[in-house]
Amino acid sequence: MTRPTPTSDGSCCGPAIVAAASAITTAAVSAALGRAGSRLRRRLERTNFHGRAVSLRGGVGAAAGAAAAGACAGRLLYDANVPAGANVAIAAVTATTAAGAAGLVDDLDAGAHDGDAPAKGLRGHLAALRRGHVTTGALKVAGIGAGALVAGGLITRGRTQAGALTAVADAAANAVVIASWANLHNLLDLRPGRALKAAVLTAVPLLVDRRPSAAAGRALAAGTLGVAGAALPEDLGETTMLGDTGANAVGALVGTALAAHPRVGVRVAAALAGTGLVLASERVSFTRVIEGNRFLSAVDRCGRRTS
Repeated sequence: MTRPTPTSDGSCCGPAIVAAASAITTAAVSAALGRAGSRLRRRLERTNFHGRAVSLRGGVGAAAGAAAAGACAGRLLYDANVPAGANVAIAAVTATTAAGAAGLVDDLDAGAHDGDAPAKGLRGHLAALRRGHVTTGALKVAGIGAGALVAGGLITRGRTQAGALTAVADAAANAVVIASWANLHNLLDLRPGRALKAAVLTAVPLLVDRRPSAAAGRALAAGTLGVAGAALPEDLGETTMLGDTGANAVGALVGTALAAHPRVGVRVAAALAGTGLVLASERVSFTRVIEGNRFLSAVDRCGRRTS
């Protein structure tokens, strides 16, 4: 059998390979944790909004799958000689690993260090910080932000810039996109499958963009679909949950794909949308908005358990 030769834009079967690698990694890590010792399984067990016992192993698997998507995309984009493809892939691995690790710390702590009143939302963690109390939520924000800054700079290095100020502005915008979308997916993870569905809906338009300049974003979008495809069944079935670990990592992967988009207008729109929705969440309940809209509610409930 003749091995297919990648094209110069990395379009061959690259996205399918990235999707498969991320799906296999997600499923394998989640399954391995499901067979772990009882002590670890209990540590990962949580109670969801229905009062059912679910496991955070799904989120750990999703985070591993998101990082694998970046690594696999990097190998394929490098082999296909995609300009700056390796930079974007390294950025994805950096952002997803930082976001997943920061989320895991917060998940395992489960608010134990928040004090008498658990801190909620960005405002709550910042208020605790002003009182001199460092919550794991605040550490998570710092970890995601640091990873996003490094990733944003890596993406900018692969672009042709007119000058230093332009490069700084571009890197900052990239970081905002990655950090805000990582946080946004975490905010959406209040019902089974919701964050993963949002990731899929964002990734599909990036995947169908066949331009050579969109090859890196297309590969990461394929990885997002692979992670979602592997994690959704158990998430919707309320056997596992993403938690901060999985939601932040998947969101960071989506954010990196958006930050790699060749059009400045798309990147700016992504930064504004991500930041705006995160800030809006401090005052508006996403669940109330979704359940109050017939179309959004139908999408949100699709595939979920009814009892």
